[in-house]
Amino acid sequence: MTSAERQAALEAVAAEVSACTRCRLHTGRTKAVPGEGHPDTEVVFVGEGPGFNEDREGRPFVGRAGNLLVKMLGSIGWRRDEVFITNVVKCRPPDNRDPEPDEIAACAPYLHRQLEILDPAVVVTLGRHSLGTFMPGARISGSHGTFRPTDPATGARNALTYALYHPAAALRSTEVERQSFDDVAGIPAALIEARARRAPSEATITPTAEPAVEPTTEQELVSVAIATGAADDTIETLDLDPDDQLPLF
Repeated sequence: MTSAERQAALEAVAAEVSACTRCRLHTGRTKAVPGEGHPDTEVVFVGEGPGFNEDREGRPFVGRAGNLLVKMLGSIGWRRDEVFITNVVKCRPPDNRDPEPDEIAACAPYLHRQLEILDPAVVVTLGRHSLGTFMPGARISGSHGTFRPTDPATGARNALTYALYHPAAALRSTEVERQSFDDVAGIPAALIEARARRAPSEATITPTAEPAVEPTTEQELVSVAIATGAADDTIETLDLDPDDQLPLF
């Protein structure tokens, strides 16, 4: 697909979401929240469900949790308009309760189609309900900051899933917030790994939690250095600007 074709396909999904009546959540919504972002991105963030502000605006992660997510992205040199952000359910659960299994199932075809269209290299889960969609049986306490191959049945046919705490949890705990920023710093290395796996010559690589190839560009070297805590030495060696980051497309 071209960029324009992907954008048109995403807008078609969004139009269906806005008129959806597949589950009980549609009865209480102000606006559905299909998701938004760059059609050419390699990274998709998937949260749990819209909250109060999202329901009013029809956009994902626009409240306090969204502001924190933007700061997390900024810590690795990315902007929210360079990624795609959505949720496992597209309408707000009453009183911000957890989404029910049948509600997640009703929305699953929309998420599946979005991932098919975007074909991301990395899917970042935000919170335990998103984690359960992509890493069934995993616990967020033991999985945050780690990644594994994504089940192609989710729609992401050749991707890695990277687990994070939900930003709302980070707002409630300074320790979770600290850990979340540490975890986000590892996403660029996961993206490098995912790119290597997607290359035709690397199609048979055995899944591993370590980068399969050495970074080759200056931007990749900087991003891996940031993720591993060696940024200062790497930047000095390469004589690079500390703000150089791994591009998303």
